Amino acid sequence: MKAPERKVEGAMGILDNLKDAAKAKQARVVFPESDDTRVAAAMARLADEGLCVPLPLGDVTEAQVAVLVNGRGIKEALARRMLGKPLIRAAAMVAAGEADVMVAGADAPTRRVIEAAGLAIGLAEGVTLPSSFFLMVFPDGRAMIWADCAVNVAPDADGLAAIANASAATGRALLGSAKVALLSYSSGSSGAGDSVDAVRAAAEVTGFSGPLQADAALNAAIAATKGVTGGDANVLVFPSLDAGNIAYKLAQELAGAQALGPILQGFARPVCDLSRGASIDDIVAATAVTVALA
Repeated sequence: MKAPERKVEGAMGILDNLKDAAKAKQARVVFPESDDTRVAAAMARLADEGLCVPLPLGDVTEAQVAVLVNGRGIKEALARRMLGKPLIRAAAMVAAGEADVMVAGADAPTRRVIEAAGLAIGLAEGVTLPSSFFLMVFPDGRAMIWADCAVNVAPDADGLAAIANASAATGRALLGSAKVALLSYSSGSSGAGDSVDAVRAAAEVTGFSGPLQADAALNAAIAATKGVTGGDANVLVFPSLDAGNIAYKLAQELAGAQALGPILQGFARPVCDLSRGASIDDIVAATAVTVALA
């Protein structure tokens, strides 16, 4: 069955718009992995294109120490030792107002980036669970938010609701609107099991569509045959890290999608956790997206 035609923005259109937004902000972005050749090249390009003010990792300052001592209750001697770790120092630079955004992860695993951001920056007010998203840009011009593809392994109903709410806010900020679908192996009331039950409970709490199979979320004609409302989602929330991570990598390799991120959601200040396979182009684009959200 042929999917309905969609009015889509050119593949470069959304990135151009986000880059314009980033240029207007001139955010100071700290890169704790500036010794990585990809990161160094991306920093140079970001500066040349005026997308941000890239900063290498700075020296330890008293303001950074105060972030950990006064904000986190850590003893001063331990705080100074902790600031010897590049990721923690970069996060402390953001928390201390010495930088506006942190971009890391080219060399470090996601859990380390999250640990540093959680320790020094902390979660935003009202947020109980950090998560991540990818901005997926497809060759046909379609742009979507996919979450959570990098952080939460097996979120329960409350976790899925938190991810959905955060992703909806991201969708509104980056795409102009958020039509959220909570994905599952079953649509509507047809399936049962721990996973689909958690998705159904999250949908009831948030009011977003779900549970929906992926085809029903993206194709209104298929949704109608299954007796559910769907077909126009631009924010996809996956039921597990397995599903999300596999899906975004398949989209990259088989559909030629550009996956920008993972960008973390829920922290008090903007943090981007790069894929360790990120190219220079990916780093530049992901940084622009993160700055646009700042």
